[in-house]
Amino acid sequence: MNVQIRSKDITLNDSTKAHIQGAIDSFTKYSLEITSINANVTKAKQGVNVEFEINVAHNTPIIINQDDSSLDAAIDLAIDRATKALRRLHDKVVDHKKTGVKDLEVADAE
Repeated sequence: MNVQIRSKDITLNDSTKAHIQGAIDSFTKYSLEITSINANVTKAKQGVNVEFEINVAHNTPIIINQDDSSLDAAIDLAIDRATKALRRLHDKVVDHKKTGVKDLEVADAE
């Protein structure tokens, strides 16, 4: 898995980079084939913009954009949204193999 953390017009300290890296490492618990993750942190007009681009094999990329006035708040909200999207994709992949109500056979009642 390729991981890139970039910042533009803003400096990230080591603890912020470690926080982002820890969150990215936790994304692997969903057992999806994540090929690459790009994290972009840029300065916006009113604060900070955090973008996660998560490329999953055999699926469309998951792109999360989060704007906030605080850097830490923007990162935490983007991580929460990315976690929710990955969890939903995992549930969708796992539940796809289950049988539905229409596939069940009717038992004869005697």
